[in-house]
Amino acid sequence: MAYKEVKVIKNNPTLKGMAVMIPDVVFSTGQGVDLKMQIVKPWADESAKEQPRYPLIVFVQGSAWTFPDVYYELPQLAQFAREGYVVATLTHRNCLDGHPFPAYLEDIKTGIRFLRKNADTYQIDPKRVGIWGTSSGGNTALLVGLTGDEKRYKTEEYPEFSDSVKMAVDCFGPTDLSDVIENIPQMDEDTKALFAALRGEDTKENLEKLLEMNPVNHIKEGITYPPFLILQGNQDTVVDYSQSELIYHRLSDAGADATLICVDGAPHEGSFWGNELLDIIKDFINRNL
Repeated sequence: MAYKEVKVIKNNPTLKGMAVMIPDVVFSTGQGVDLKMQIVKPWADESAKEQPRYPLIVFVQGSAWTFPDVYYELPQLAQFAREGYVVATLTHRNCLDGHPFPAYLEDIKTGIRFLRKNADTYQIDPKRVGIWGTSSGGNTALLVGLTGDEKRYKTEEYPEFSDSVKMAVDCFGPTDLSDVIENIPQMDEDTKALFAALRGEDTKENLEKLLEMNPVNHIKEGITYPPFLILQGNQDTVVDYSQSELIYHRLSDAGADATLICVDGAPHEGSFWGNELLDIIKDFINRNL
């Protein structure tokens, strides 16, 4: 019998272009809740004497500040890992479980410090750290970019490490919720419950603190900020497109490096996503990390 010729190809000793997942890494226990992250990283030859270091992307999935689905964007995030990034998708405390602002911001900053502390373990270059988030996670990404190493948002976990970032990507994140925050009793029941949970006890002090969840309230002239990439669909019915325009203008007016991308016809999530958009994000990250 005649057999087809056997094709011989080279092996891949460096595992170039491959990725590996490290699931359920606990990064915080200090606030009474075990918080976990999922890490996707380049799959490298562990027997090599010198292990390469990779830039880090911290990703925060939108969840209305409740409990993020850390698996939602993993298929897309794996693409970044295969191309040379460590990607960690983080969860945070759920505001509806009695964890008002700034719990979610504190938790993501704690995760960044944990990853810097464990940079050797996960082959991270601690000088090349960026953040990317969607919806409430986009709000978080903006806040992290604007409040690097601010003591008021630093917990007692890994305090000797930095939570600053070199770049921030915001996809359809709320940037100024003042109207909602200042009129919580007049909102529909779901919105009222959410923002009452983010506020905590109904006091003037807590209301003033909750206004700090507006990224626009943190922008100051004369401060050096990391570059920001802001992306949103102009048919978003969850977060109005004007929210992205507002933060873009405020950042630009303060002298920050900000870029706004409008995705024509796109809603919140769904058809917002596409290869052209991911290429824009990848190019921005490549240039700034």
